[in-house]
Amino acid sequence: MRVQFSPFRDGFQLDFAGRTVLRHDSQCPALVIARGKPSVAMYRGNFRIEDEPSDRIVPTGWRVEDDVILLLHNDAPVARIDLDPAALTIHALDPAFDRLCVHFHAEPGETVWGGGEQMSYLALNGRRFPMWTSEPGVGRDKTTELTRIMDETGMAGGDYWNTNYPQPTLLTSRWLAIHLDASVYSVIDASDPAHSTFEVWADQARFELFAADGPQDLVGQLSLRFGRPRALPDWAIGGAIVGLKQGEKSFERLEAFIDAGAAVSGLWCEDWAGIRETSFGRRLFWDWQRSEKRYPDLPARIKALNARGIRFLAYANPYLAVDGALYQEALSRGHLCRKLDSDEPYLVDFGEFDCGVLDFTREESCAWFAERILCREMLDIGIDGWMADFGEYLPTDVRLAGGMDAMEAHNLWPVLWAQVNDRALAMRGRQGDAVFFMRAGFSGVSGHCPLLWAGDQSVDFTRHDGIGTVITAALSAGLVGNAYSHSDCGGYTSLHGNIRSVELMQRWCELAAFAPVMRSHEGNRPDDNLQYDSTPDLLANFAMWSRVHAHLAPYVRHLCDEAVATGLPAQRPLFLHYPQDSSLFALQDQFLYGPDLLVAPVVEEGATHRRVTLPGDHMWRHVWSGVDYAPGTHDIAAPIGHPPVFYRTESAFADLFAQMGRIVTQ
Repeated sequence: MRVQFSPFRDGFQLDFAGRTVLRHDSQCPALVIARGKPSVAMYRGNFRIEDEPSDRIVPTGWRVEDDVILLLHNDAPVARIDLDPAALTIHALDPAFDRLCVHFHAEPGETVWGGGEQMSYLALNGRRFPMWTSEPGVGRDKTTELTRIMDETGMAGGDYWNTNYPQPTLLTSRWLAIHLDASVYSVIDASDPAHSTFEVWADQARFELFAADGPQDLVGQLSLRFGRPRALPDWAIGGAIVGLKQGEKSFERLEAFIDAGAAVSGLWCEDWAGIRETSFGRRLFWDWQRSEKRYPDLPARIKALNARGIRFLAYANPYLAVDGALYQEALSRGHLCRKLDSDEPYLVDFGEFDCGVLDFTREESCAWFAERILCREMLDIGIDGWMADFGEYLPTDVRLAGGMDAMEAHNLWPVLWAQVNDRALAMRGRQGDAVFFMRAGFSGVSGHCPLLWAGDQSVDFTRHDGIGTVITAALSAGLVGNAYSHSDCGGYTSLHGNIRSVELMQRWCELAAFAPVMRSHEGNRPDDNLQYDSTPDLLANFAMWSRVHAHLAPYVRHLCDEAVATGLPAQRPLFLHYPQDSSLFALQDQFLYGPDLLVAPVVEEGATHRRVTLPGDHMWRHVWSGVDYAPGTHDIAAPIGHPPVFYRTESAFADLFAQMGRIVTQ
């Protein structure tokens, strides 16, 4: 497949694999260039980014010289398009013009997906999506009181497009994908049905092209481009990971889960390095060494858990608190980012404590963090996994050892962070066994990070920041190469009186059981919120769904093998297997778990029924009743404890699926 040039009206068009990618003529120019004047403000990982572009030029003329297309303004060349076999590179000839707006062709009725991990919308049509890794915000809906309060107290409310993991990759229902091969600030704008636009803050941009006969092959190509996953280890998929952060008492509380019949594969204690109390809630002490006070004799405790088939997981992030011992060590060895105008370390306010930022453009710093912290402090004492948190906070006014501009490095930071974590696993021969999980990402993170989690959802059912966003996150991330996603079972963010309900806790268990990894979290304010061991009923509910999750391990192992071979994610939008049905293109509140299991979680508060779409031309069997349903849309009873779940009766795993009913009715 090659990019093909041909005349079009008084201009030209570029085709790839029989699909028109770009059209340019005097009435609809394909490119706008301008000079940018940016303004960037950051407060605790939340960014306000504005621009005042000037000297806007819309080149309408064109000519071809030596296989290069020159775009003309007043008969003078102002930009050029270089054609590679499967890419377009667009240059502004004057590098002072550092804003490119490229209009890619769209057909009537075409659906567009992509943008990395999106929380609010699977289909991007009709909206703009800035590609900038950041805190996603609390509430993420400008019509709600919670979002308003968070905006007023630190521009932290967010909007529908805020995400930890953006990626400037666009897929269309013509089974075409366009990827911007750059880490600069950009925007995917799908608000105009006539074209999909990339706005790029640079004087040149390279766009890679992919095409396929259907969505599965297209997703597979993208997975190869950005990094195929490794299979998850048996322990990670074979039971629930219980998240507790009460120091040594966490081990006692774990016994209650086991006694209740929970299938437990891991204990996750993010407070292993100590805690600090802040106005936001209970935070961790960001000095990545075990706290002897909080977890005395931790290596022995871990060894005892391992003897029972239970792994121990911890927490780390790429920042060091100024009041910790490792900060001083990192500072003395030159591992921290510096201020622009001095050699002083650049400090970031993380909410009542300041931290230094590891400089991952410096090889010595990457090696130091991987060996000194992730290996010696964690893997070497028996820790088998951790939350590799953050990665979104790199300020745009830091000085990096590698000389890279921070505006360009910012989006790249999660990938560098993933590489450091993966490097530590490789140094100890633990790739494919130990597991770290991340919320932050950008193009290429899937080649290093074995597992995503969906970030810090609010503890509620709200449309843009509640339980339902977990589904959209998994489906969107899966389209651009990330095979495995999961969430904080129970939610995380509890602020301004927003606390967990029993119903939320129950519904989240029903959702989490059908993800490759099931892991609970106590949230940012554990003392104010229900926990899964707060009542016997909640504990029994968690235990039951953990057994369902463990029961599905043979099927999940099959999905892992499939992900390695094909790049297909475990949780899939329905159109991935039924691309001929365009009514499925924007469906984001249910998913296929592999090809054979359909899950329609209940994500609306108080709901006891929900509409379920069963695709294809074959019957689907309801797991809990055994009743067969024809393809189409049905109103399905969904009381707590029985979320709509269906399977294909011809599946090789049909007997396994049928047995789930006996677990839930025990």
